[in-house]
Amino acid sequence: MRKRKVQQLEAMAAAGGRSLWQEALRRFRRNRMAMISAGFLVLLVVFAAATIIIDAVTGNAIYDAKVISQDLTHRLQPPSKDHILGLDEFGRDIALRIWWGARYSVFMGASSVLAAIVMGSILGAIAGYYGGVVDNVIMRFMDIMLSLPYILLAIAIVAALGPGLINVLIAISISYVPEFARVVRASVLSMRDQEFVEAARAVGASDRKVIFSQIFPNTMAPLIVQATMAVAGAISSIAALSFLGLGIQPPLPEWGAMLSNARTYIRDAWHITVFPGLMILLTILSLNIMGDGLRDALDPKLKN
Repeated sequence: MRKRKVQQLEAMAAAGGRSLWQEALRRFRRNRMAMISAGFLVLLVVFAAATIIIDAVTGNAIYDAKVISQDLTHRLQPPSKDHILGLDEFGRDIALRIWWGARYSVFMGASSVLAAIVMGSILGAIAGYYGGVVDNVIMRFMDIMLSLPYILLAIAIVAALGPGLINVLIAISISYVPEFARVVRASVLSMRDQEFVEAARAVGASDRKVIFSQIFPNTMAPLIVQATMAVAGAISSIAALSFLGLGIQPPLPEWGAMLSNARTYIRDAWHITVFPGLMILLTILSLNIMGDGLRDALDPKLKN
């Protein structure tokens, strides 16, 4: 009996000694759907990275011969043993194009959100820390940007800059800056008068050091959750721009561009639209589920 009591006390002490991130990771692992979604996304990133390595090793030989090379004699073939997802309207293997297209959809979505995080965090931290006129000027400009739907703002930017991979990245990044600026500003406002910030000022720390070494690390939890949701939105926006002909241009195998090219043949060959659309659906759904899991895991109200 005494031994059991000691074990219970040791377990309670061990639980109490966990850091915030360790406790959040423990709670996240208990969310089965979030773990499945995270596993799918990790697998997707690995497959996307593999295409870059394969192209580097083979000198784009597989990409040129299988992904963009056309074979009109076998166009629109349904799924078979040789081509598990079938062939598209130009006789190209849909499975390989979806595989190679993952690096555009996933990496471009993550890159655009990362750029938006950097710009939005800086603006939000400055606005929240200094307040007053600086806060009003920055946040009113953010409000103007937020008054436009993300996709409409991205379309306007791409229309001004022209279609292309880099211009799409710029458009998506700028579209998501206000979202992160507001998240960081709210966190900074809640912490700028805390004791640890006052202590840092008292020992002579500069404003930049206070913001980036004392305040900003404490904004990571909501920022991570928001970033996960934003990547899902960015992938959807990239696909939408490509579908409208304003994003990545053929013959690059981006999922939205594949849907745009295949819509003419949707009645004759169902497979050329279903599989790219399904990949977009599964990726965005997984990101949203994982984002919900991260939100629950990082919520301090659920710590107990």
